[in-house]
Amino acid sequence: MYSLISNEMTKLIGRRKFIMVGLIIAVLLCLFAYAQTKQSESIRERIGTSDWRQELQQQIIDGQNRLSNAGPWREQLQIRLQQMQYYLDHDINPSQPGAPTFIRGFLENSTELFLPLLIMMVAADMVSSERSLGTIKLLLTRPVSRFRVLLSKYLTLVLSVSMIMLIYGFLTFAISAIMFGNDGWTAPVLTGFSSQGGELDISAVRLIPQWQYILHEFGLAWYVSLVIGTLSFMLSVLIRSTAAGMGVMIACLISGAILSNMVSSWESAKYLFMVNLGVIGYLEGSSPPVEGMTLSFSLLVLLVWAIAGLITAFAVFMKKDVY
Repeated sequence: MYSLISNEMTKLIGRRKFIMVGLIIAVLLCLFAYAQTKQSESIRERIGTSDWRQELQQQIIDGQNRLSNAGPWREQLQIRLQQMQYYLDHDINPSQPGAPTFIRGFLENSTELFLPLLIMMVAADMVSSERSLGTIKLLLTRPVSRFRVLLSKYLTLVLSVSMIMLIYGFLTFAISAIMFGNDGWTAPVLTGFSSQGGELDISAVRLIPQWQYILHEFGLAWYVSLVIGTLSFMLSVLIRSTAAGMGVMIACLISGAILSNMVSSWESAKYLFMVNLGVIGYLEGSSPPVEGMTLSFSLLVLLVWAIAGLITAFAVFMKKDVY
């Protein structure tokens, strides 16, 4: 098994996919860091001060002015305003300047689409590309069962997802530390918010250091990435064309980003995996796409989809003719 996994990792590294992923992350990080810097400067120029309390108060006022035109995002915006007011009332800066705050925000905004797309780049052709090139036939001529061959590919995928998360974490830290400094790791962050019917529930709110909050985010992001990788892996087994498999997964991810803001009255949508990708939102108390959804529920739904995808992949690969 070790030799099979080593062979799969060698092929991945030979395709320079990790270098490509690293370059994409670095470029987008620089763009987002620059955009955040310009946004902060714009707010300070508009209100004429660098006092975070006045900045937060101005954000609350701006949000209240947008409420009447928020449409389907009204409930989420209303809850966000209540959270900002809670931070202000308890004299806690939710945007402590420094790399940790940028890392936290960037991770929150990339778990539903950006990270899954990076994972898909690695997972979508692990089997389909070998069928297209004909190398899968050579691999199956070895005195190794099909089950072990596919298992080695999946274990390689798990290692790849973990490596991408490490690359992501390292680059995010390095670039944000250069841009914003390295202060704020022990800054207090409130978590435990929940919402129901557009109202914020603060009964379970607790204070934790920002580094611990970021570790929770990375754990959830790794979980989501592994689920997306597993489903992409399944498509790689089911669909011969890598481009078609990637197209199906991209369509699912984009539709999930849209549906998450539009399915509040469609209760059955909560069982779709793409509607449950925003698990980090539960940490900060964002309004769930469908009333009644919780962190445990979303994690369970994603787990069921991943297990179903893995079983399907192995069942098809064990019986399907290779041509």
